[in-house]
Amino acid sequence: MPLIGFAGAPFTLASYVTEGGPSRHHPRTKALMLGDSGLWMDLLERLADVAIASIGQQVAAGAAAVQLFDSWAGCLSPDHYRRFAAPASRRVLAAVAEMGVPAIHFGVGTGELLEDMAVGADVVGIDWRVPLDAARARLGENAAVQGNLDPAACLAPWEAVAAEARAVLAANAGRPGHIFNLGHGVLPETDPAILERLVDLVHREGRSTEP
Repeated sequence: MPLIGFAGAPFTLASYVTEGGPSRHHPRTKALMLGDSGLWMDLLERLADVAIASIGQQVAAGAAAVQLFDSWAGCLSPDHYRRFAAPASRRVLAAVAEMGVPAIHFGVGTGELLEDMAVGADVVGIDWRVPLDAARARLGENAAVQGNLDPAACLAPWEAVAAEARAVLAANAGRPGHIFNLGHGVLPETDPAILERLVDLVHREGRSTEP
């Protein structure tokens, strides 16, 4: 059974450390980031070391791929992402490359950051806010993408779930290099039977049109 390892990206881990939990506006995070950039970058470097060590253990234990989650990077402007988040994440992605496994880089609300998040990653995760065809156009036809069914759609009746899944497949238009997935995590109230039917539908209808 193939295993996917995962780790939080340094920016998201730093946000949890600074805020003490999830945050809507990340005020303490941004105040530290902008007010003491030296301390901020030191914190990110330390958290990058933690992420690399964790991923290394997962790969050694058999993980065949790794996903780096930057769940809160969507709160950043492109300039702030490039200055205060991207360098540490790219160091983690470079370490994963040296481990010889593919790396998926995923963020929530990061539509304006896609091109930057693609640097160093084998696959870019797309959340449900960005149409898959638009994301592929921006990243280039040779980029591999993952996504991007809205997790909340899975709470609807099956006919609606199937329609939304087919819309994602249609946006990809049969191009290779697409990993069908939700645009974020599975909501706790989701019926597992719906997910089983979703997997079956994608396996039946989502094959690449390429030879």
